[in-house]
Amino acid sequence: MINILPSTQEHLPHPDQVQSLVSFLEHEPHPMIVLDPDYNILAANTAYLRQFGSADKSFIGHKCYRISHHYDVPCDQAGEHCPMKKAKEMRGPDRVLHIHHTPRGPEHVDVELRPILDEHGDITAYVERLTLVRSASARPSNEGLVGHSPAFNQALSELQRVAPSMLPVLLLGESGTGKELFARAVHETSERASGPFVVVDCSGLTETLFESELFGHEKGAFTGATTRKPGLVETAQGGTLFLDEIGDVPLTMQVKLLRLIESGTYRRVGSVETLHANFRLVAATHKPLEKMVETGEFRQDLYYRISVFPIHLPPLRNRVEDISLLVHSFLQRAGRGKRRLTIDSAALKQLQQFSWPGNIRELRNVLERASLFADDGVIHSVQLPQATAVSSPLATPVLDSRTLAQVLATFKGTRSELAEHLGVSERTLYRRLKEQGLS
Repeated sequence: MINILPSTQEHLPHPDQVQSLVSFLEHEPHPMIVLDPDYNILAANTAYLRQFGSADKSFIGHKCYRISHHYDVPCDQAGEHCPMKKAKEMRGPDRVLHIHHTPRGPEHVDVELRPILDEHGDITAYVERLTLVRSASARPSNEGLVGHSPAFNQALSELQRVAPSMLPVLLLGESGTGKELFARAVHETSERASGPFVVVDCSGLTETLFESELFGHEKGAFTGATTRKPGLVETAQGGTLFLDEIGDVPLTMQVKLLRLIESGTYRRVGSVETLHANFRLVAATHKPLEKMVETGEFRQDLYYRISVFPIHLPPLRNRVEDISLLVHSFLQRAGRGKRRLTIDSAALKQLQQFSWPGNIRELRNVLERASLFADDGVIHSVQLPQATAVSSPLATPVLDSRTLAQVLATFKGTRSELAEHLGVSERTLYRRLKEQGLS
């Protein structure tokens, strides 16, 4: 039975209209809700009740931002992108990736909101469709992508946009930022998720070895080729081919790689038979490909082919809010089947204040080393490398109530300007203000 908020105000849709709309939405597999222009939840379909409803907590008649975010104000006033505000301005649909509070805890949700217009063209209600993002976790997780910072969410949002298509994806970012995990997430979010995910490590391969690995070879094609060997392109049939560190591909091989992408055909080394490829391309590099094109180190035509949809993966120093989440995820993974590992607050603070030139890979390595010295099951500052004791000017400051109160008493700018002044996102600032009763 669907609960519907009674509507008596003139600018709200009649309950019968809401009921008709919900009856239509019942056929939708995605969770969907109906909102009035004042952010109140009027109704929800069964899919929403199943995924986001709670038996001991009513949501009908409550503000969407209170239910989804536990905010006291609309999302745009809390440092978030508000799809209702944007849809009202555009008088059309808007889509955004948010982190919602759910019965299971915080989760990434892809939100699409559409306005409902009356015969006069006025907006009387909104329909919101919510899709859980299963390729990443906003809580400590045993596997996959983990994060909830604005920089991470931006990259994840772009991933959600491109994954269902067949467009080539180019992942850009410093070494250690998790490019292979993002590539795998593209694959698992696509229609090819049931097919193979094949990784080609382009770094360190000679021209001959690269061609043989990628395209395969016939028996007798060269010394040591005692049998026919299928290449990784053939192995990736029906799935995704991930070319990691594509900036290291030799120039002579870039021509053959371009031909493969353009024509969808290739030949094994030592063969005259033309074979047809069927894969989705994802490439990654930490190198500045545009500059390499200018210097002639990378083919311009190949660059344009692989960079149809570039995604910039943020360095860890721009994801300070994620460090605690990543730390607890790594410790959770390290403790599977073994003793449980934790970290004390001083050590965690030390990790949050380090700049991490090696990014997530370096953080993981530091924790793995420290865990060997944690005899009591707790990682302390003394067990961390001395280098991590050096604070970074980019690190998030400690926003305790006294510090915030002092800053608020003297700062004359807007909240977004205050967030920039403190070196945190506006959402993080709003959350800290609310937690400390200073909002």
